[in-house]
Parts: sequence; structure tokens; C-alpha cells
Amino acid sequence: MKLIKTEEAEGCVLCHDITQIIPGVTKDAVFRKGHVVTKEDIPVLLSVGKENLYVWEKQEGMLHENDAAEILRQVCQGNYMEPSEVKEGKIELTASCDGLLKVDNAKLNRINGMGQIVVASPHGNFPVRKGDKIAGMRVVPLVIEEEKMEQVRQACGEEPVFQILPFHKMKAGIVTTGSEVYYGRIQDKFTPVVIEKLEEYGIEVLGNTVCNDDSDMVTEAVRGWLGQEADLVVCTGGMSVDPDDRTPLSIRNAADEVITYGAPVLPGAMFMLAYAGDVPVMGLPGCVMYAKRTIFDLVLPRVVAGERLKEEDFSVLGQGGLCLSCPQCTFPNCGFGKGV
Repeated sequence: MKLIKTEEAEGCVLCHDITQIIPGVTKDAVFRKGHVVTKEDIPVLLSVGKENLYVWEKQEGMLHENDAAEILRQVCQGNYMEPSEVKEGKIELTASCDGLLKVDNAKLNRINGMGQIVVASPHGNFPVRKGDKIAGMRVVPLVIEEEKMEQVRQACGEEPVFQILPFHKMKAGIVTTGSEVYYGRIQDKFTPVVIEKLEEYGIEVLGNTVCNDDSDMVTEAVRGWLGQEADLVVCTGGMSVDPDDRTPLSIRNAADEVITYGAPVLPGAMFMLAYAGDVPVMGLPGCVMYAKRTIFDLVLPRVVAGERLKEEDFSVLGQGGLCLSCPQCTFPNCGFGKGV
């Protein structure tokens, strides 16, 4: 690469895109990398403020920004992603299916810590939809050492920085608890909210069983849905420390493993997750019925993506675990549930 006067550039090969910015109208390249400058191009180049140009002159051991971006794509791109064409030294990845975005934070930080290399993404463990932008990457200089990009390859190993776990087709059974609902004293307003949230992820709702506050009755209802091969069982209500709230005991009796009862998330502190074999069984606190976003919105997409959650998946949620109940909700494009 060498620097020359634009008036002297006829016949030379551009080594980077030349961008034209007209506010409110366009921001795009008027000439692409590799373009051979003609006499007619020179006034255009001058009109976009290019009195000097970098033209290509191959240097041993150095890579052009576009070639370096391609290496970043190779180490970052997982399955179910589509890359953009390299443009101005940058490549973007978009989701090719609905699923859960996973980010290897250690690798991402390692790459960005090398200097002169930029990889950016949304937070992981959140849902993405087909066509969503999930990552962008580039190097800062026009050319970069080939050795540094080889270090990037070695630092990342075989597994990509980003992965998308496609959402599974699932069937769910709901257990609605509470004597006040069972005996018809009040209308059940909890179950419709749960059904709506399940259907957001394409989950087929097999039905709901209404129980009073008898612990054995709730346990048998959970087992009933497990016997009907539900992939997920959701219990509503009865999750507090009140003497009539016995859903946690019922879930413990029906499950093989309890992951958590309680989580550092508000709303949703009294949430419970257990597993009966491989089937997740959730206990939803009453806040899910009336709060727009709760811990249920953080856990559900991960379950639908096939993840088996562990206790440590919950303990890290404290920072970012407080929903601010904004007048205009922008979730998931906010800090709620982002953790550390």
C-alpha cells in the first residue's frame, strides 16, 4: 500500500472502499476496493474529499482489512448465521433462524483485548429472530499483521465465538393452583398470560389442570402432564411463604432435581425450576400474571432452545436483575436480565 495524489491515481488499484456520505440521503461506497481508477473518476474522488489515496502495493506479512475481516468471520460464525459481503472492511452476521444467541464471552474479550480488532454483538442468552443482526466485526487499520490474525485463530480454537441454538418444537402442560380458582371464587387470570407467553415461542399447550392448595393434588397434576409426554410443565401461583402456598413442595415431590427456588431477579424472586428426568418443571410466582416482564421471560427462551439450566445460570442474574418497569417497555433491548 502506498499514498499518492488523487490527480496521479489513474490506472491504480484502490485498496479500500471510498465512501460518500450525504446526511439523510446515503452512506455508501462510490468506489469499491479493487477498482481501477480512471481519468473520469478523479473529479468524483475529489468531490468526496479525497485529495490523496491509498493504492494497493502488496506487503509481505501484512493483510488487507477485508482479508482480516474474513478471518474474523471464520472464527466468529457458528451455525444458523449468514454473513454479509465485506464492506469497508466490515462483515456482519445475521440469524438465519429463530433461536437463542450464545456468546463465548471469554473468547470475545480475548479477541478485543488484542488491540486493533473489533468484534461487537448483542448480549447472549437472549432470543433472536430470523434476519436479526447478531454481530459485526472488523480490524481498525487498513492493513494488519498476518501474525496477529493467526493469533486470533489460535485463541479461538475450533468452536465459534457465536452460536445460535434453534428453538425446539415443544408441548407444555399447565397446572393452575389456588383454592380461590379451584372453587370458582375468582376468575383465573394467570393461565391466559402463561399461554400467551408459551405461544410466543411456538409451544403447543396441551391444556391446564386446576388444583386447590392440596400439595398431593398438585403433585399428581404435574405427574399427569409428565405421563402425557409434555416437554415442559408450568405451575402457576402458590410460590410464596404463606401457609397455603405449597407449590414448591409439590414440585419437589414430582421432580428428580431442583435447580433453584428463588433467584436474584425482580419481579420473579420466588421462581422455581426443577427437572423430572429431562423435563423442566417451573413454578411461577404471581408477578408473572401482572408484570409485563419477569424472570419467566429470561428462562423460557433458554428452555425452548434446549438448554438444561444450572444453579450458576441464576446466581449471575443479580446485576441487571431489577426490571425498571419502564412506561414504554423495550425488552429485550434493555438492561433487564443481562447479568455480568
